[in-house]
Amino acid sequence: MAVTGFRERVVALTVLIATAVVAVLVVVSHVLLSGVTEADARDLAHTRAEALAADVATERGRVVLTENGSEALDEVAWVYADGRLVDGNVPPSMVARVEELADSRRSQTTTVGDYLLYAQPVPVEGHHVMVIVRVDLTPYETSERHNLTLSLVLGGLTVLLAGGVAHLVVHRALRVVHEMAALADDWGHHEPGRRFGLGVPRDEFGELGQTLDRLLERVETALADERRLTDEIAHELRTPLTVLRGEAQLAQLSGEPVAPQAVLSEVDRLETAITTILRAARARTDDGARCDLRSAVRQATGDQAVETAIPGKAEVAVAPEVAVSLLSPLLENGLRHARSRVWITARRQGETIVVDVLDDGPGFDPADVDRVFEAGVTRGDGHGLGLPVVRRIAASAGVEVRAIADGRGHVEVTLPAARALT
Repeated sequence: MAVTGFRERVVALTVLIATAVVAVLVVVSHVLLSGVTEADARDLAHTRAEALAADVATERGRVVLTENGSEALDEVAWVYADGRLVDGNVPPSMVARVEELADSRRSQTTTVGDYLLYAQPVPVEGHHVMVIVRVDLTPYETSERHNLTLSLVLGGLTVLLAGGVAHLVVHRALRVVHEMAALADDWGHHEPGRRFGLGVPRDEFGELGQTLDRLLERVETALADERRLTDEIAHELRTPLTVLRGEAQLAQLSGEPVAPQAVLSEVDRLETAITTILRAARARTDDGARCDLRSAVRQATGDQAVETAIPGKAEVAVAPEVAVSLLSPLLENGLRHARSRVWITARRQGETIVVDVLDDGPGFDPADVDRVFEAGVTRGDGHGLGLPVVRRIAASAGVEVRAIADGRGHVEVTLPAARALT
């Protein structure tokens, strides 16, 4: 329905534009033709008047016409001398208007019914002579009507042709889109990994196919991230739950009460994991966000024994809760593996601020430096969730995080520096 409606709107718009263009062309052509025919009629009247004026002469003090022996000419041309008709037969319906023109002393043109009247003075010494001719406008008007009818017919055919061509072109173009939509819907049910693969775009629909391919890639990546998050949650929560179950079963078999410290320790671990995962799920990029890095570090370290070396004017373009969510798992990871010391430093690097979270533990294996952000990959007795969660938060906030194998625990976080307020 949506595609059909769009096609109808395009065809209707094409017909409307074509109709407007044809109407303008018909009006302009009719106006131009009317001007041409009027000019032709005036030229014919002027030619007749000049020819008649050439035959006017004086004989014995009287004005006469020397060579007019045509009765037909008498019906369309008249000569007046001193207000008296010298030659020609004036139709009764025009007598008043012709005599009015004969009394004038200048060239002029007027229209009476379907006739054009033209009066022209003839210079004859001692006499007031006027030559008046008539031109029948009926043939010119008939020609104009025929031309207008033909223009309207051709214009109508042009509008129909434009509408038909627009319908055909739009139908062929939208058929490609319809087929793409049908294929995409079918892939969603049977082959979600397929793409249009139209190659280098040759037109707008090729660009649409390429854009949809990129969108499908992003959707598939997002779904894969969600599956990985589910795996991370299951992986992290399974271990403390297993420990709690084991403690409960051991107490049941031995008849002794469950050790409170063991239960509280595992409950704390569950609470920490759930809080961290929720932070990762809720982390979003905010273009207008900014926070003081020193404040975020203090909040992340809490009362833990962590050394800090943060510049006084270090503001980053992320929300405070995002910065805390990034640093907290890294600090917990460092405290878990450090021998005696964990510290944080920060330095300005161009338009970014680089934060280093370090500990004096065994550090990362160079062979695993690219895998430490995967769920289940751990060093020591951890469960491998902290760094994967950091990776998710960093991806959501547009932050770069990487592990460095330099003989100690070292994770580098690159945050966008906040712009100075104006």
